[in-house]
Amino acid sequence: MNTNPLTPDEVQKAAEQFFPLFDIVRNRMPANATTEDTLKVMETVCGLAQKLRVEEEKIKFGFNKNETASDA
Repeated sequence: MNTNPLTPDEVQKAAEQFFPLFDIVRNRMPANATTEDTLKVMETVCGLAQKLRVEEEKIKFGFNKNETASDA
């Protein structure tokens, strides 16, 4: 694992990916939800998204033999 300090460019790239996802969850939270609440829910939602991705890949490439990777 690289232990060098992160560069501003690396942090910028990470923020460009993180904040749109955070905003999706935050916009669905109750008005009185804290940032900590949003981060906890975001962790759960992202875990579910990963699970759904795995299930979708199984369906596309495991059970439907007529569909190929190029069809996706």
